[in-house]
Amino acid sequence: MKNPYIGHESQLYGVEEHRLVGGRGDGMRLLQVKNGRGLEFTVSADRCADISRLSFEGVNMGYFSPCGYVAPAYYDGVGDGFLKSFTAGFLTTCGLNEVGVPCEDAGESLPLHGTIGNTPAEQIFWEKDEEEIRIHAVISDEGIFSRKLVLKRTIRCSLTDNVITIEDTIVNEGDKDYPVLILYHMNMGYPLLSERSELYVPSVEVKPRTEWAAKGIENWARMQKPEAGFEEQCYFHRFEREGLAAIYNPDVEKGLAIRFDPEILPFFTEWKMMGKRDYVLGLEPGNCHPDGRAKMREEGNLTILPPGEQVTYSVQIQLLSGPKAWGSLKKS
Repeated sequence: MKNPYIGHESQLYGVEEHRLVGGRGDGMRLLQVKNGRGLEFTVSADRCADISRLSFEGVNMGYFSPCGYVAPAYYDGVGDGFLKSFTAGFLTTCGLNEVGVPCEDAGESLPLHGTIGNTPAEQIFWEKDEEEIRIHAVISDEGIFSRKLVLKRTIRCSLTDNVITIEDTIVNEGDKDYPVLILYHMNMGYPLLSERSELYVPSVEVKPRTEWAAKGIENWARMQKPEAGFEEQCYFHRFEREGLAAIYNPDVEKGLAIRFDPEILPFFTEWKMMGKRDYVLGLEPGNCHPDGRAKMREEGNLTILPPGEQVTYSVQIQLLSGPKAWGSLKKS
């Protein structure tokens, strides 16, 4: 039964497809999604169907880097060339061949954070019912004499709650074993992120990634004002039963919570970057850490996918409004 109060459902919710005009993002396909309950986000079809923008009740949640939208044609896959087109957005998917620092592994030269985040979807479409909007995308990470991995992504947006679920199935369609790495590089930005933001990460262990990070480990959960020349600090968190990372800013009375299964995504990285204009907090579940595939192999933690096999990963983002919702989350 159609709602008798509206002419077209887009008055309240739905998906609209747009294309960018001008600059390095010219021609990029964007799906604008809203659920009619204050949740709005943008899916970047030409960048792994990642979530480039996320807002809730008019408040921005994610970080958008100085380079802005950059089409895959400008991607530089050598060394740390990834940074030239690192839009960040709310979500950049890192993988599937590499996550983290450039390295050499098994005869391959692997670039920073892999190539999947700069790969367009081969197919993308959306559907909805009374409960949710579903966006389906297929991203091919294949080449001759190379890996043959396919990422099948479904983004579910509830029409009854302010919740987004991302479910990814990775299939090895080649004829040999191949490593699979994935990290959900979720980036918090102003005004959700400020020196007033409260971070809640109930992990059972926190380890600094570097000596510099170790010097600030007592303040891993404390945000600060943007600082000129700030050097990033990364912390590795370990969870046992539930993977949960949440942030809330009392100034805007908004927050969000990220949930995941730590048995399936056993690594979680907190990326604390408090620089001027480079002001971002990364909350990043993954099946690996960002020290590179060679290090993962050395530690015996590398996920290997045999021919014809598949693996599925899932993360959930819940949007929060008001101190009561924030308090309830921390008590649960």
